[in-house]
Amino acid sequence: MNRLFGIETEYGIVVEGLNTGDWLTESMAVVRSCEGPWVSGWNYRGEDPRRDMRGFTVQNLSTNPDDAQFDPPGGPTMSREEERSDRVLPNGARLYNDHGHPEYSTPECRSLWDLVAHDRAGERIVLAAARRRAAETGRAVTIYKNNTDFHGASYGTHECYLMRRDVPTETLILMLLPFFASRCIYAGAGKAGVENNGLGRSDLFQLSQRADFFSVEASVDTLHNRPLVNTRDEPHATPRTYRRLHVICGDANMSEYATALKVGTTCLVLSLLEQGRQPPLRLANPVQAAKAISRDITLKRTVERADGKPPITALEIQRLYLAEAQKYLQNSDEETDWVLTEWQQILDDLEKDPLMAADRLDWVAKYQLLEPFRQAEGLKWNDPHMQSLDLAYHNIDPEEGLYYGLEQAGQMCTLVTETRIQAAMSCPPIDTRAALRGLFVQRFASAVRSIGWNGVLFRYNDEDYLFDMNPLVEENVRLLNEEFATARTLEDVIALLQSQPGAEETV
Repeated sequence: MNRLFGIETEYGIVVEGLNTGDWLTESMAVVRSCEGPWVSGWNYRGEDPRRDMRGFTVQNLSTNPDDAQFDPPGGPTMSREEERSDRVLPNGARLYNDHGHPEYSTPECRSLWDLVAHDRAGERIVLAAARRRAAETGRAVTIYKNNTDFHGASYGTHECYLMRRDVPTETLILMLLPFFASRCIYAGAGKAGVENNGLGRSDLFQLSQRADFFSVEASVDTLHNRPLVNTRDEPHATPRTYRRLHVICGDANMSEYATALKVGTTCLVLSLLEQGRQPPLRLANPVQAAKAISRDITLKRTVERADGKPPITALEIQRLYLAEAQKYLQNSDEETDWVLTEWQQILDDLEKDPLMAADRLDWVAKYQLLEPFRQAEGLKWNDPHMQSLDLAYHNIDPEEGLYYGLEQAGQMCTLVTETRIQAAMSCPPIDTRAALRGLFVQRFASAVRSIGWNGVLFRYNDEDYLFDMNPLVEENVRLLNEEFATARTLEDVIALLQSQPGAEETV
């Protein structure tokens, strides 16, 4: 796919006998229950969530007033470091508390199969930490990989893609709006009922968990007044050359296939942009289109175009993007061809009969699992019993989660082996800078003063050294990783840094 990408998953958490005011404390405790080795002290250098890729910085980010219910009453003010409780792990990933949710950010990946393995590894790591916390307190801790608590709170599953900065921002936004509005037909996780309703019925099953919570087309906000296209400008790489596309409109997928297709198709759309291709269409109201598409499991509903051309379905929108990718990207590499083949196949299957995709897509698998029970009991989709079953689909405990029951029965398509998932829990990808971050955690944790996506600050012989990883985003970093893998002491590390022009700087 020839770019770095990753997934940040905020997990839902429920602790037996406790209410929402305790969730922040319990989320921090789960993160702190993660076994070592790990490094704390996150490096926020270069991070400013108020900076917009359109060339300005907003004064304040929107905050959701409903979030106040999750603040512990009368609790002392904590520092950012204490509240985040960061754990940077040997596999190059980051685990921390984010607004009362344990959040796992995969290491940077270059392969879809690596990303799927590390996404699944995150489930195992968070589950193990939750079990240790439960054993300590005697209270059951349940973790959900989903995006809503069905009480008005939504938490994100964000995707990150490194891309060239010379792509015009306006073209980027226009290209992504129709794509993101329609992508849920294969990337949606499925949802019982509707929240923030503005389009009529609420007792229906919809494709996306997140569609209910978006209200604008583009902005830097993530917690309130959420946009379909997030314009935050934090590249975590050389800023003159790269930008990091921060995608917040996607669902948390349990299905490995849906995860790979979601990320793979987005990568190809970005490749088209980098080749200078233009948006194949414009929608009259992308935000309303996203909601309307999510609320139609027949996939036949049409949405209005901006140019007065006939209305169009989500399937037709996706076929326009697919046709462009087939024309310009075919035979680029093995994973690109896999994405093109599966993109075509899933659209064909969905058009014939959505239930044909039950072995690959979360929303279809969930619908097929829940609909017979709903009919037998005479329930509406927005009934609490149905929403409870919806949550159970996303329970990451293999002994309790409904998705895992399907997978164990051989009813879901998987892409990576159990051995590969286990390896990803402790080993970073070998072809990205995550391997260098993991090396410091594994071998030199006590020397690290701060660590982040784009660098490590460490101390040796009373001097501070900054290993700047901003430039290390190309495929040839694999060779550098192999060199540093031989380092057994910090003296070895410094010698290697000094042999790399521009890679080392004494602070």
